[in-house]
Amino acid sequence: MAEQIEREAMEYDVVIVGAGPAGLSAAIRLKQLDADLSVVVLEKGSEVGAHILSGAVLDPVGLDALIPDWKAKGAPVNVPVTSDNFYVLGHEGRVRVPNVAMPPLMNNHGNYVVSLGNVCRWMAEQAEELGVEIFPGMSCTELVWDGDRVKGVVAGEFGKSSDGTPGPGYEPGMELHGKYVMLGEGVRGSLSKQVIARFGLDADAEPQKYGLGMKEIWEIDPEKHRAGRVVHTMGWPLGRNAGGGSFIYHLDNNQVYVGFVVHLNYKNPYVNPYLSFQQFKHHPMVAELLEGGKRVAYGARAISEGGWQSLPKTAFPGGVLLGCAAGMVNVPRIKGNHNAMLSGKAAAEAAHAAIGAGRAGDVLEDYDTEVRTGPIGKDLKRVRNVKPLWSNYGLAASMAVGGASMWMNNLVGRSFYTNKHRKSDAESTEPAAKHKPIDYPKPDGKLSFDRLTNVAFSFTNHEESQPPHLKLKDPDVPVAVDLRTYAGPSSRYCPAGVYEFVGEGDEARFVINFQNCVHCKTCDIKDPAQNIIWTPPQGGDGPNYPNM
Repeated sequence: MAEQIEREAMEYDVVIVGAGPAGLSAAIRLKQLDADLSVVVLEKGSEVGAHILSGAVLDPVGLDALIPDWKAKGAPVNVPVTSDNFYVLGHEGRVRVPNVAMPPLMNNHGNYVVSLGNVCRWMAEQAEELGVEIFPGMSCTELVWDGDRVKGVVAGEFGKSSDGTPGPGYEPGMELHGKYVMLGEGVRGSLSKQVIARFGLDADAEPQKYGLGMKEIWEIDPEKHRAGRVVHTMGWPLGRNAGGGSFIYHLDNNQVYVGFVVHLNYKNPYVNPYLSFQQFKHHPMVAELLEGGKRVAYGARAISEGGWQSLPKTAFPGGVLLGCAAGMVNVPRIKGNHNAMLSGKAAAEAAHAAIGAGRAGDVLEDYDTEVRTGPIGKDLKRVRNVKPLWSNYGLAASMAVGGASMWMNNLVGRSFYTNKHRKSDAESTEPAAKHKPIDYPKPDGKLSFDRLTNVAFSFTNHEESQPPHLKLKDPDVPVAVDLRTYAGPSSRYCPAGVYEFVGEGDEARFVINFQNCVHCKTCDIKDPAQNIIWTPPQGGDGPNYPNM
């Protein structure tokens, strides 16, 4: 029997996991409501913002509600959108969709091009000024239970050897207990998965859907730079192989965000999202913009895309799910940060009221009600048909019927039907025998780059002596199922080159290069056998994004 690990415990009113926009908003609002509340935020990145990656065009509605004087307080939100263009791409050409044809909710007027990492760093400063304790480099590896309610988390465990046993410098971490625990881990959080499964929070929801978002920061020729310019595209090079599209956002300092999103419900296991992204940059419209520039950063993360239909219950005994941990992205708008902030604010208000009434550890039903009936629910509900139409019937149906649905919501305040998502993204993958390999162009090293070269620009690092944080339920499945039935899609869907198959036939073996992992969690989502489990590595490890 394994030896029981003894840990010290610290007591707080509220424990928050994740220093993203949702977690920090909750922390700030709690302290705004009652300065005497004890609030702690635990962040697995080496610093606040190190693991934050988003487009990002920010709708300031969440920030307005949380900190109305954010401009006076110096928030790094200072590049307003000046133009907003949408294109459908062909191999060489493009067709612009007129802005007048787009539903008003798609308009980016009044929004800002931002580095969400820098916004979170600024929000952390606001939180600390109010008395919030923030501990970066603290992975939360376990939930602490009190009967059938979440009581806290285990954080700060360091020094395990590669076999999982305590090494010579082992630190067991601490238990942090709270009257309420708020999980703001982002997409596919490991603790969030546990509470969703244990309490059946998704029992009445459609399967959650996901996309893989990849992003590079480029410094370009000043003569080509237009601060505040926003461009979105669909179509080439994905075609019928997968849904998705791109974004090109001009921020300040002659920098441009170039990003590419691939919906993970694709059928063909030969699809390589990363190489599709690299191919996209060779379209004449994009190549002309980037020529003479240089890439300065790279990163990737999964995006929750299920929307209204896939929203699980967001409150459970002892805590709540915040932001992307529940899935609050508005897919057509490619925005979720405003909803993340609103969810943090709503959770804080529900927890403050409960604590004031002498409650602890129960279900914050008022929070779940606010998520569904307030601004977040309204934002998600009016676009609910776009993603399932795209998944089930393709881009044309999504643009025509989904667009009509959004216009209906705008004109009469409602749409009269709700489409379903049907399958999980893992279940959507079909055997390789049904498909043909895809011939992707080789990266040229100027506009396009191989994965390992690009991963170096994510500044990722993992202590190699620790246990791999990417775990297999069954070590035989990758070769027996993933390779032989599906032609090894894990070697293609990972945007960091973590997985590879070495050898052929009976000599084939599966290799996990966990040091490369940028924590996107695509493997946990897309693996057809659901055999790969993403868990948090040692605190502070992973990417170190500068201003994603």
